[in-house]
Parts: sequence; structure tokens; C-alpha cells
Amino acid sequence: MRKVCIIAEAGVNHNGNISTAKKMVDVAKECKVDIIKFQTFQPELLVSRQAQQAEYQIKNTCKIESQLEMLRRLTLTEKEYIEIADYCKRQKISFLSTPFDRESIKFLKKFKMPFWKIPSGEITNYPYLVELAMTHQPIVMSTGMSNVEEIEEAIRVLQEHGSGAIRLLHCNTEYPTPFSDVNLRAMQTLREKFCVEVGYSDHTQGIEVPIAAVALGATIIEKHFTLDRMMEGPDHKASLEPAELAEMVQEIRNIELAMGDGRKQPSESEQKNMLIARKSIVASKAIREGDIFTEDNITTKRPGSGINPMQWAEVLGQTANRDYEEDELITR
Repeated sequence: MRKVCIIAEAGVNHNGNISTAKKMVDVAKECKVDIIKFQTFQPELLVSRQAQQAEYQIKNTCKIESQLEMLRRLTLTEKEYIEIADYCKRQKISFLSTPFDRESIKFLKKFKMPFWKIPSGEITNYPYLVELAMTHQPIVMSTGMSNVEEIEEAIRVLQEHGSGAIRLLHCNTEYPTPFSDVNLRAMQTLREKFCVEVGYSDHTQGIEVPIAAVALGATIIEKHFTLDRMMEGPDHKASLEPAELAEMVQEIRNIELAMGDGRKQPSESEQKNMLIARKSIVASKAIREGDIFTEDNITTKRPGSGINPMQWAEVLGQTANRDYEEDELITR
């Protein structure tokens, strides 16, 4: 089974501060994630002046402002992204950033990222999809807010314009996502419908849902994290703090091991227990040589080093070849 790819989503939780962004790289490395992911955008190309904040953004930023004003505070410069990517390389952790506009796609082409990550909000953005597809690189696409027909159409556009392999992430874009809205079984629907690898991008509070997603076959897990959930910003409240991120990674690796290869057979660790836990046919009372084995003088007891009780019918009616004491293993 291939290792689950764990993406620590820094997003905009650096609050536009490169020092904070680098600290997040350090934390992601310490937590043993595979990839740290940021978000690259030019605010004026991403939203119009009239676009308002989402409800969760207003609640978590404690400011009534436009999306444009908020995003201006949260963005990093191209020079700073180059610095962060170089820092990731020195720290030996993969750098990834989601582009939110076509100019950002062009900028991010210069980085050797493992794949393009399409956010849920761009799945209906035709020119954006075409721009990404024409790089001919692998794509991981989040599917929050989407139905099957919209996903199918986005995949068609990507493939018609030469995209690399496509993987899908089930997702719900509410921050935080109520457990009742997670719908993890939708991963199976996506896998069966599109015959692609499927993962899960999580916005719930806590770590149990992404762990459950791995048990259901997710090959990619994406989860927001922050240095401190009390920081001001739109995504901090639905993010993991460093200790929680480390715990999630460890639990995913544990579940990964526990999934196994699917073959049903005794494991190496439990084989030694077979003689102890299984039973054999034994004498239930003293038996003399020449006596007939009957329901009255034999029974089954531990250990399992004698005749298998599944041979019970074969032993009944046979003649004892020697004397047996009570509890002694019957032999042939």
C-alpha cells in the first residue's frame, strides 16, 4: 500500500508575515508531514472590490471589511514566496502553493512542485482550468461545493487541454465543517464514478475525521494548521495547533500500518498464540487401552498442540491405543 500523502495547509495562517511562514515550515517538518502548502494570489485578480467576506471570515477576523481588504493583509510577495520555497528545500520538506488566479499559475511554474492543487472555488473557473491543464502536470483537485456533474465537467476541461494525472479530494468548505456535513462516504462515490485516486481535505475541528478518511481509503490528507488558534485570521479557528498536527500524522501512520494488505491469514505476531488459544481433543476422564472414544470420555481443551477438534467426528468410535489420564492429549 502506498504511503498516504499528508499535506499541512499553512494557507494564509502566516497572516502575511514571512517570519511566521518560516516558523510554520519548521513546525511542518517537525511534525513529519510530506508537504507544506501555501496559497498564492494577487488580491486584485482574485476578488472584485464589491466581494464581501464569508460569514466565517467576519466571525474569525472580527473585522467588517471587503474580501479585497482582508486578502491584502494576508498575501505575501513573489520574492517572499521564492524565499519560502528555498527555505523548504533547505529544511527538506516539499513546497506547494495553490494558485488562485492565472498570473499566480504563471509565477508558480518556476517551482518544482509535486503537483498543482486546485481549490474548491476554482472548479467552475474555465480559463483557470485551461491554464493549469496546459502545463501538462499532475493535478489534485478539491471538490467542495461541487456536485458530480460539475466535477465531471472540470475533469473533461482539464483532460481536453492536456493535464497530467488527476486526483480528487472530497471536501466541505465550511470552516469549521459540522460533522453532520462531512459525508466521508462521498469519497467512495468519487472513486467509483471517476476511477481515480481519492483523498480528503478536512476543515473539521479535531483529527478524527481525517484519520477515518484514511481508513476509508484516502491516499491524500490535507489539513489546515496554525502556530496558535488564538491568532486573528479567517482560518485559524478551524486549524490544528502543532501538537495536534503531530498527533494526526502519527495516528494516520498507525492506521496506515493497520490497513494491511487485505489477505486474511494469521499474522506473524499472532502465530505464537495459536497453540495457547486453540484447543485439542483430550481425555475428559481416565481411559484404558482398548476403550472406545465417545462423547462421554473425550472433550476439547487448550492447548492446541494435539488433534484439531475439527477432526472430532473422525476420532469418535476409534479405539484407544493406550491408557490416558484425565486432560491428557489424545494421540493417533
